[in-house]
Amino acid sequence: MTGFAEKTPDDIHENKGLAVTVEELIAQQQYLPYMAYRQNKPTSQRSGNNKSAFRGRGMEFEEVRAYIFGDDVRDIDWRVTARKSEPYTKVFNEEKDREIIVVLDLSASMVFGTRKELKSVTAAKVAALIGWLTVKHKDRFGMLLFDGENTTYFRPQNNLKNLMNIFTQISKKTHEILLEQHHADLSEALKMLQFHQKGQGTVFILSDFSHFDNEKFRKIAILSKKHQVCCINIFDVLEEIAPQDGVYAAQYDEQKAVFDTGVEEFTANYQQYFHQQRELMRQNCQKFLCQYIEVRTDVPIFKQLSIL
Repeated sequence: MTGFAEKTPDDIHENKGLAVTVEELIAQQQYLPYMAYRQNKPTSQRSGNNKSAFRGRGMEFEEVRAYIFGDDVRDIDWRVTARKSEPYTKVFNEEKDREIIVVLDLSASMVFGTRKELKSVTAAKVAALIGWLTVKHKDRFGMLLFDGENTTYFRPQNNLKNLMNIFTQISKKTHEILLEQHHADLSEALKMLQFHQKGQGTVFILSDFSHFDNEKFRKIAILSKKHQVCCINIFDVLEEIAPQDGVYAAQYDEQKAVFDTGVEEFTANYQQYFHQQRELMRQNCQKFLCQYIEVRTDVPIFKQLSIL
């Protein structure tokens, strides 16, 4: 289903919500004080009760000690546990200069939106906000930018020049994908992150996770063994609530369809489908100890990211 009519480059530049400018990405900095205020007071029902992704476990090994209830099970030292016949865990010191990496999905399914802006634009703004938070915490910020065909990796650095360079490339790409979209599997792009990202860090994956089944989630599960992973599911209101009663025409990947939302069974099946998709992601994240956050395109982003 396409979210906008075909545009020329000049039209695209003038329309807000279809693509994002560097200025808009820079403007996300204004929400930092509000984010700082809300960090210890999460109120978003979508965020859950996970700890802040910016306050995860440290990366520098310090010692091994007896396991205490509440310790992260991922830190259990199985060799010592087997030798002592009781659980022991590794203790880490939190690094002062951590690596924060954003995986930004700008493939075809993200070029969709019915209110305010496209999913790709919301995802870009979320990426910018995470970038500003990283700079604020004096950590290193990097990105894996995926447009459905090409993958571009930006090495984590702790400077504004790197952040502005990333913003420029994000803006450029959100304009390009309006003219030509590419259908590809995000899970394949995650292989590139494994190749580039040698050290441990915190990985934010910004996507709508379209058709992300258990098999595809394995790539995220592999990442979670080494990194702290946060999946941020970007979705449109039309992917949560069925459209008003009526007959609609839709087109996706050169396939056309006509459907009647006035049929009660259709509405139930429609909402159940999208609910199941998000529930599957939520369950997989819980299973592999990944943080999971949902962000809807027509709701202010900073109100939905209080957990950060």
